[in-house]
Amino acid sequence: MENNDQVEGRNSVLELLESGKDVNKIFVTRGERHGSINKIIAMAKDRKIVVVEKDKKFMDEMAQTTSYQGVIAVVPPFGYCEIDDILEEAKKRNEPPFVIVLDNIEDPHNLGSIIRTAEAAGAHGVIIPKHRAAAVNSTVNKASAGAASYMKVARVTNISEAIKRLKDAGLWICGTDVAADKYYYDQDLTGPIAIVIGNEGKGMGEKVKKNCDFLVKIPMNGKIQSLNASVSAGIVIYEVVKQRMAKS
Repeated sequence: MENNDQVEGRNSVLELLESGKDVNKIFVTRGERHGSINKIIAMAKDRKIVVVEKDKKFMDEMAQTTSYQGVIAVVPPFGYCEIDDILEEAKKRNEPPFVIVLDNIEDPHNLGSIIRTAEAAGAHGVIIPKHRAAAVNSTVNKASAGAASYMKVARVTNISEAIKRLKDAGLWICGTDVAADKYYYDQDLTGPIAIVIGNEGKGMGEKVKKNCDFLVKIPMNGKIQSLNASVSAGIVIYEVVKQRMAKS
């Protein structure tokens, strides 16, 4: 089974059903008829989605995550969008564009967490590369607590080209880099903006870094001199939210 055609876990499947997206079939572990599973089955029935009960061994083998909580939804492959769709979303909401660009995030848990934070913060979309990086699959969906069902995600061949496209649309490109001179809270982030988060170990690639309009860093006062990529993303994403709220 393809890596990108399952949504697993009760909350993620509920979010999926509530989002109104296509669902091919829902598999439930035989005997799991308590709590939110009943709600899932009722919603599936309302939407005329087939629910199949299978024994635990079958479900364990089918699952792509360890904590699927007795429910797996089979869905069409994740529907990526284009960069223009993200910019259109900002226009539709009558807001300055707010985009998260991920330069080779490899851990699907990090990708899921970043999508969750971006969605909660009201970002208009996330851009990820096609190669050498995590794609949206069942692990990402679960880590995003279902936010991947609502967030526009564009998958591009070249991140530097995507950044140029955003610049042409009037966005400022803010890179996060431990060697930057400026702290993230000293930078004006209120206009149309894209926040670039680099790879977990290596940070941003040199070409991507050169394409940024400015670089910001997060203060590091402990012995460990770096943060998890999804934590760094969360800190800077919410600085954008804070500054925009203060300005409005």
